[in-house]
Amino acid sequence: MTAPAHPAALLRCEDPDLPARLARSASERAGTILPTDKVDAWLEESRQAHPFRVERLPFAEADGWSFDEATGNLGHRSGRFFTVEGLRVSTETRRWRQPIIRQPEIGILGILMQDFDGVPHFLMQAKMEPGNPNLLQLSPTVQATRSNFTGVHKGAPVRYLEYFAGPLRHRVVADVLQSEHGSWFYRKSNRNMVVEVDADAEVPLADDFCWLTLGQIHELLARDNVVNMDVRTVLSCLSPFLWPSGPEEEALTPTAELLGWLTGQRATRDIEVSRIPLRETEADGWRRGPDEIARPDGRYFSVVAVSVRAGNREVSSWHQPLFAPRGMGVAALVVREFGGVPHVLLQARAEPGFRGVVELGPTVQCVPDNCEPTDRPPLLDWVLSADPARVWYDTVHSEEGGRFLDAVARYTIVEADSTLPTRLPPEFAWFSVPQLGGLLRHEHYVSVQARTLLACLNALPRTQVPPRPPTAVRRPS
Repeated sequence: MTAPAHPAALLRCEDPDLPARLARSASERAGTILPTDKVDAWLEESRQAHPFRVERLPFAEADGWSFDEATGNLGHRSGRFFTVEGLRVSTETRRWRQPIIRQPEIGILGILMQDFDGVPHFLMQAKMEPGNPNLLQLSPTVQATRSNFTGVHKGAPVRYLEYFAGPLRHRVVADVLQSEHGSWFYRKSNRNMVVEVDADAEVPLADDFCWLTLGQIHELLARDNVVNMDVRTVLSCLSPFLWPSGPEEEALTPTAELLGWLTGQRATRDIEVSRIPLRETEADGWRRGPDEIARPDGRYFSVVAVSVRAGNREVSSWHQPLFAPRGMGVAALVVREFGGVPHVLLQARAEPGFRGVVELGPTVQCVPDNCEPTDRPPLLDWVLSADPARVWYDTVHSEEGGRFLDAVARYTIVEADSTLPTRLPPEFAWFSVPQLGGLLRHEHYVSVQARTLLACLNALPRTQVPPRPPTAVRRPS
C-alpha cells in the first residue's frame, strides 16, 4: 500500500521566475517571430483577406431583434446575447433615466502565453468588431460571450477556447472577474484570463493569429486604435508581476487605510439604481425613432442598429444594436513620486452600472462635450492644459467595439508638478503603482478605463522590471 505524500509535497506557490520572464518579454520590442515593423502589414493582409462591412439600418430591418410591446425593451428573439433596457438613477445632486445594456452572462477574455527561446509570447488575434473605428484591431486569443461559446449564434466554435475552460485548461497566470463600462452596461463582468502552456506544447496557429512579445504589444499601445480594449484590460492583470511589492510595502498611505477609504466611499455615496422598462426613459427625453433612440439635444449617446459582414468571425453576417456615444472621451492619469516611489491619483468613481456602485477610476474621466461650463470635472482643465514635457503618454483608444459604435477616448498620463492643487476633493487618493497592481488580483476594484491606463503605464519603456518599487517611472524614449 502506497503511503500518502507528505503534506509539504502537496503545497504549491506562484512561479518565482515569472516577474523576470515577463521583464524579458517586455524588453523584447522588435519581435522574434513576427517583427513589430511587420504587424501593420499582417493586419492589412487580414483586412484584405476577409470582407468587412458595417452599415446602419432601421430597427424594423434588424433581423432577430425587436421591441417588447409591454416594456419597449429591445431584445433578441433567442432571449440571449443582451437587451437594451431602461435605468433609473438617483444621486445626492440629480436624478435621471437612461437606456442601458443588460448582459448578465459572463464572457471570457483570454490570452494564451507560451515561451519561445526563453521569451514569453502572447497569442493575439486580428479581430473585427463592428463598432471599432477601423474595424480590425489586435484582440485577445479568446474574446467571447457565453452565448458565443455555447453556440447560441449557431456559428463555428470559438478557437482556442479549450485552453481556458474545461479539462484542457492550462496553468493560470491571471483569472479575475472585472467590470466593464458602468455608464453603459448594467453590472457587466468578464473573466480576464492569462493562461500559460508548456514551451514544448504544440499549439496550432490558426489564420489571423500571431505570437507577439509583451514588449511588442507595448510598442503597439502607442498607436491610435490598434490594441483593443479587451487586450488592454487583460494585460493590466499582469501588473502584480510587473510592479512587485518589496517585503515591506512602501507607499504614501498603507493599503489597509486605502481600502478603508474606498469602503467608506461605497458606504456613504447616496446613489440608488433600479432597472425600468426602456419605454419609461421617454420621461427624460429619450425618443425612439425608426433608426435610433436618442435625446433631442443630441447629448450623451444614441442607440442604433447595424448590419455586419465579417469573413473571419464565427458567424459571417448578423444584425445587432450598438450604443453610439457623442464626442471623444478623456481618460487621464496623474502620476507623481513620493519618497522615490511612483504613485497614481485615482478617484472613487460612482457609475450606475457598477456592481458595487463605486470603483477606482482615472484621475479624470469624462466626455468634455457633455460637460456644462459651470460643472466641469475636477482637474479636467489642468490635464488638458498640461505642458507637453509632462505628458508621458497620449494616445486614442477605442472602447468595446462589440457594443459601442466609434466610442473613442484620449488616454493620457501626465506628471504632476507644483501647479497641481494641494487640496483635492475627498473622492481622490494616491495609490502606489504596486498597490494598484495588487488590487487587480481582486474583482471590481479598478474600472476598465483605469485598467487601460495602467496597461499604458506598463508600456512605457523600461530596461527591466525592478525587484522592488522603482525610484522613478521612466519616460518613453
